Order: sequence, then structure tokens, then C-alpha cells
Amino acid sequence: MTDHTDKSVPLALAHVTTLDEKKVVETESAHTDDVYMPNSEGVTQHEFDTLRHVADRLPLTAWLVAFVEFAERWTYYGTTNIYSNYIRAPLPPGSVTGAVDWAHRADGVAGALGKGQITSFSIRTFNTFWVYCTPLLGGILADTVFGRYNTIMIFSVVCLAGHLILVGTATPQSLANPTGAMYGLIFSILIMGLGAGAIKANVSPLIGEQYKGKLRKETLPSGEVVIKSPALTVQSTYMWFYAAINFGSIGAISASFLARDNGYWVAFLVPTCIFTLVPIVMAFGRKYYVLTPPRGSVILDTVRVVRYASKGKWSLNPAATYRRLKAPDFWNSAMPSNYTPENRPKKMLWDDDFVAEVSRTVKACLVFLYFPVFWLAYSQIDGNLATVAAGMKLNGTPNDLIQNLNPISIVVIIPIFDYFLYPWLRKLGIKFTPIKRIFVGFLFVGLAMVYAAVLQHYIYEMSPCHDYLPSECVDAAEYPLPANINVWVVAGPYILVGIGEIFASITSLEYAFTKAPVRMKSVVVAFSQFQVAISSALNFALTPLNAENLFVWLFGSFAIAAWIAGFIFFWSFYELDKAEGQLNQIGVGERAGYADEQPETNTEKRV
Repeated sequence: MTDHTDKSVPLALAHVTTLDEKKVVETESAHTDDVYMPNSEGVTQHEFDTLRHVADRLPLTAWLVAFVEFAERWTYYGTTNIYSNYIRAPLPPGSVTGAVDWAHRADGVAGALGKGQITSFSIRTFNTFWVYCTPLLGGILADTVFGRYNTIMIFSVVCLAGHLILVGTATPQSLANPTGAMYGLIFSILIMGLGAGAIKANVSPLIGEQYKGKLRKETLPSGEVVIKSPALTVQSTYMWFYAAINFGSIGAISASFLARDNGYWVAFLVPTCIFTLVPIVMAFGRKYYVLTPPRGSVILDTVRVVRYASKGKWSLNPAATYRRLKAPDFWNSAMPSNYTPENRPKKMLWDDDFVAEVSRTVKACLVFLYFPVFWLAYSQIDGNLATVAAGMKLNGTPNDLIQNLNPISIVVIIPIFDYFLYPWLRKLGIKFTPIKRIFVGFLFVGLAMVYAAVLQHYIYEMSPCHDYLPSECVDAAEYPLPANINVWVVAGPYILVGIGEIFASITSLEYAFTKAPVRMKSVVVAFSQFQVAISSALNFALTPLNAENLFVWLFGSFAIAAWIAGFIFFWSFYELDKAEGQLNQIGVGERAGYADEQPETNTEKRV
């Protein structure tokens, strides 16, 4: 077990290191303006407080990791985006592949298995649940055994095998037996989910690790002196990482047309070929990446810290337990400095800073616990809104194509936020901290559900079949009879959810990376992603309510739930929000106790 003895200069002490003499001196009598910021390159407290903060440039290796995520997400969305029609709708008249004949493509809907809306929803929900459970396994294996790079490479092979199985089960020969094809789909979902989840847990922290810059001053060509901020650089990194995710989703637009025009085996084959880029790009950048080797996880020590801290805090009185758990001195009993050498427990091999890191990690995980409500609302654009679109006037647009407006809006809006909105807010002195951003994200996703509920109400009213099942309204020849509403009207919820994701989902990735100890980053990121699995489990329990005739009430309920959760979230973490700057400084110094945890930073190998 690693000895976490701290040999650095704790933030709590009034010590500084001067650049001239390179030694520690007492600063009790020194002016605060002369104190250098911890882990900086000569930035004083006064400069930190008064100069404008800007993000640093990202290294090339970060862009390589972003490309890996782009290719993997193209593959993921290139399959899951067309699951709704593939499972729900039957083969179109005369089709053996799921494709719609040329004469009826204007409002025709591709299909294959014909299992209906409820079965389609159940399988798609299980797929989401599984894909966001497996990151926990990938995170633990990366932190303890393989490292992030090797874990991504190993599970790339697993994921590719799953995609090949999916292609095989969607051939005309397989679709001749819809029940057998559905079992093949479920098996491929299990294999692909295992691979995709393990990759997902590790790509996110891997891109964050590529930047190793410190707080420093820089003079711009205009003559302005600014602060190059690692915190803003991490924020920008995850903005563009999320853009890569959504560029991949936009690339998957082709899947809807391929399924409608050429059938499902072709539609699934294209993303399978795209996925081969993942191991290729990872192998190409192997000698350039900044990699954190596996050193064993600190999960056991973390559990022990929480156990020592909570000992004696529990009571049969819930109010008393809550007060004790929220007390400012909650973590004191886990700090070695509060024990004499003779009384210190033998298993207490960490230092006080490690306890501070655990405290920060626990607080971050508590933040993530609100996200299942956010993802419940998001899940509606992942399938149910495709059913909504199927009851509208398509005019040659595949109904499951519309959901790509979500990633398109994200890709368009991210540069606006990163280059204009956020810098403008900083210039005005507004600290748009992670907690505030997440709160606003909840508000936007709730607004999206209100829009969807109102739209669905009008579709019910205008559908030729007044049975509250407009997507199933057909004529005597089994061809669709849509409501006279242009399908592009459904764009609103996709765009509003996209804005909500920029505020909340991107911030959760940033929060998970910045608040986790070095050896727990993959696990903490996986925990943040696990909230999607919890959301899917809740959604699965609500399967009977995900029927088309109940959509208005379903969307409206999720809107109310998102807004209530958002306000409770902000109220719960208001104090944590004010301590954001202090939390980001915990564990950023070069502590000797963590020397063996630092990434391999051979600068001659860096790009």
C-alpha cells in the first residue's frame, strides 16, 4: 500500500516559494499580493485576481484522443439511432432488408422486426442501461490492472466483434426469422455494450491528462498580459471533446438513409468499418500520449477514509445523522494529524491531503446523483421523439434522421459558448461555475420536454386517425397517413436538449476529471456515467408509460421533474459552488507521496 506521507507545502500553511531563491520562507508578515499561487509559474495572488484568465492551447495528443471518441461515437450512434424503427416497425411491403421501395420513400418508414413501440423502447432502454453500467468495469480495470491505453485497445476488439455479429443478424436471411434476428440483436448489444462502456470510461480522463500546463502569465500580441488557466483549459478541453462526440453522431446521419434506401445490414456495416479507426489511431499515437500507468486503485483506502470519518455519526434520528454528516468537522477523525503516532490506526497510511481529496471526490459524486433525472428527460430524444416524428409529414425525410439535430445544434453552439459566451461572462466578472452551469442545463432540458408535450398534443388533434397512435395511422394499403405538420417542427426539443447538454453533461465530464484523485479518475468518470444507467433503469420501470397515447403526460411529467431536481440541486450545492476555487487546488501540488502516480511525462515523446 502506498504511503501517502505529504512532503509538499500544504495550502493551509502560510509558506511560499520565491522564484529567485527557490526556497520556502515564512510569509506571515508579507503582503498578500506577493504570495505566489500554488503550482504556478510565477503568478502572484494579485495577478491571479486582477488579470484576465484565458484557456491554453491543447496539445496534439488531445486532438488524437478526440478523434478516437469521434470514430467510436459515429459507430455507436450509427447503430443505436436506427434501433427504434428496426425493432418497432415491420418490413415495408415487398422488402426483405428493411428498405422502403422508391415509389413510397416520401413518407415511408424503414423497419424490420415489427415488435412494436413497447418492445422497441424496452430493448433500447436496456441497451443504454448496459452501455453505461460497463464503464465501471472498464474504469476499475484501467486504474488497477491495464492502464487506460491498454484497456481501450483490448475492448476495441470486443466492441468490433459485437458490431460484426449485429451486421450478420440484419441480413435478409436473418430477417426472414424476426424472432431469431431479435435474439441476435440482443446478443450483439451485450458484446458491443461491454466494449463501448469500457472505452467510454477511459477516453474521457485520457484526454484530460494530455494537458500538463501550469498557471502562468503570457503577453498577447496586443500587449495585454493574461493568465493561462489550467482550469479554463480543462473546461475548453471537454467542450471540444463533447463536440467530437457530436461530430461522430452527425456522421451517423447516413445510417437513416442507408436503412431506408439499402436495408439494415448495409446501415450497420458502415459504422462497423468506421470503428476500425479506433485501434488504428490509438496505436498511431502510442509513443506520444501522456499515460498514467496502473498503480493499483485507492478505492480501498477511500472506503477506509469514509469509514473513519463517519464512525459515530450515525443515529436512529435522521435529522441528527444529517447534521453530523454535514458538519464542517466531519472528516477530522480520518485525518492522521489528529492522532498521535502511538494512537494512529495501523491501516491509516494516508495523509491529510488525501483525506481532502476523498472529501472532494465524495462531494463530486453527490453532485452526479442528481443526473438520472436529467437523463430521463434526455432519453425521450433517443427514441420516443422518433416515434413522434413518424406521425408527422416527412416529405422524404427519414423520421429517425431528425434526432441528429441534437448533435448538430451542439456542434454549432459549442464554439459560440467557448469563444464568445463564456469569455464575455468572465469579462463581466460573472463566475459561471460548474454548479451554476449544471443548474441551467436542468432548466433547458425541462423546457425541451414542455415543447415536446405541446407538439404531441397538436399531433393527436391533427392525425387522420384519432386514436392517439398517429405513428401507426395507415391507409388500406398499409402506407402512412401522417398528421399535416412538417416533421422539422420537432427540431425544438432536440436543440433545447443540446443546449442543456452543453451546460450540464459537458460540465459533469469536467467535474469528474478535476475532482478525482489521479488513481481514481477512470472510476469517478465511470460513476458519473453510471447515472445514465440508473436513469435507464428508472425508465425501464416506466415502460408502460412510454406508450404513444401517453406521450403528452410523459413529456410533461419529465419537464416538471427536471425543474424540481434542478432547483433542489442548486440549493443543495450552493455552498459547494462558492468553494469551487479551493476545491480545484486540492492535490495539484507535486506531492512526494504520489510520485509513483504521476503520468509518464517523457517530454521528448510529447507532440
